[in-house]
Amino acid sequence: MDAVQAALAAEHAAVYGYGVVGGRIGAERRTEAREAYDAHRSRRDALARTVHDLGGKPVVAEAAYALPFPVPDAASAAKLGAVLEERVAGVYSDLVRAAEGPLRREAAGALREAAVRAVRWRGSSVAFPGLAELTTSAREGV
Repeated sequence: MDAVQAALAAEHAAVYGYGVVGGRIGAERRTEAREAYDAHRSRRDALARTVHDLGGKPVVAEAAYALPFPVPDAASAAKLGAVLEERVAGVYSDLVRAAEGPLRREAAGALREAAVRAVRWRGSSVAFPGLAELTTSAREGV
């Protein structure tokens, strides 16, 4: 249940973050931002149902979320999109480890989707999406 709730909380944050991305991203990437926003809303809603089906009370969204850096323009909006996807991938990685059966398959699919979106926003890939300790080492050349 903890891993499902963490994924739900991450989806709430991603939906909020994509509101910022959508407001700052250039016209050429606005469709991409909208599609990511819609995908996260859909995952958020599905996770809320999952928590309910498991007998829990879904964690609610915060009124606002602190952004990791200022987002004054399209370049920083694209960078935020990559960070949002990396964070979501991390919690889905945890859910893959914690879950079984259909929930595990759903989490693996969400991890894959987040990793692909992160690559699109960032323009490059990482060796182990969703595993912060490995992706950080790979970027630092360790």
